[in-house]
Amino acid sequence: MIYSRITGTGSYLPEKILTNKDLEKMVDTTDEWIFERTGIRERHVVETESASDLAEHAARRALEMAGKRPEDVDLIIVGTSTPDLVFPSTACLLQSKLGIRNGAAAFDVNAACAGFVFALSIADKFVRTGTSKCALVVGAEAMSKIMNWEDRGTCILFGDGAGAMVIEASDEPGILSTHVHADGAYDQLLNVNGGISRDLDVLQRDGPQLQMRGNEVFKVAVNTLGRIVDETLEANGMTKADVNWLVPHQANIRIIQATAKKLDMSMDHVVVTVETHGNTSSASVPLALDTAVRDGRIKRGEIILLEAFGGGFTWGSALVKF
Repeated sequence: MIYSRITGTGSYLPEKILTNKDLEKMVDTTDEWIFERTGIRERHVVETESASDLAEHAARRALEMAGKRPEDVDLIIVGTSTPDLVFPSTACLLQSKLGIRNGAAAFDVNAACAGFVFALSIADKFVRTGTSKCALVVGAEAMSKIMNWEDRGTCILFGDGAGAMVIEASDEPGILSTHVHADGAYDQLLNVNGGISRDLDVLQRDGPQLQMRGNEVFKVAVNTLGRIVDETLEANGMTKADVNWLVPHQANIRIIQATAKKLDMSMDHVVVTVETHGNTSSASVPLALDTAVRDGRIKRGEIILLEAFGGGFTWGSALVKF
């Protein structure tokens, strides 16, 4: 029996920090208003870096922790909604930056904020079937590039960054299960205003801008994440008490608290980085996990529930024995 196991984690945040006080000068808002509703104090934003640049830093740190060289990697999957280019994929650009010339498969997954969990689920299947022995899975986002900086309902929420994992074949269970879902009927609640084959004139006129109906997204997200907690535990024959850590998508402190409540879990066992990272979309789960691994909170052998919800709508979870 082949299992897949996380052997390394890494993350990276761009140097520039945009605080709530900075946003007070840009839109009609206050630090108090933002923090009370979202739990966010600041976020990192790129200046000259692209998603593949962020991904490279995170990937190298994950490889270092795993004790792997870039040439050991035989699969690269990048979850991103803000790719450098339409093509080549950000994964191919990352492959080049890492100097990997062994023909490893490399491709992107766009599932919005759930992109990393989707990418992790795919990598898990590749490893379990023996197709891959050492996969690099990355979530990388330059969300500031699609912000409308005059819309206080969205520009206060998002930040930039990247997180990565090295997934290797193992004879002991690591990734216990993954669960991914989507419902495209909600496409109008959270989207970007234009694309290459649709509304290109809008895109050319205004630039790409994220649009969200926040209250409606919040309601669906809380209900959906509650259901996927039940689904994940049932699939593994576990109870809430078996989970040591919740590593949620860092969208909003209220959504995080609602999911923790569903698990009957103290916030002391929930990894929260939203205060200093904001919502980094597909990067948020691996960023949060790497933070808690490196500061010593999460230890080998513990059971971790990863979960995320994003535009599409898309949602997913992974139960991991770290």
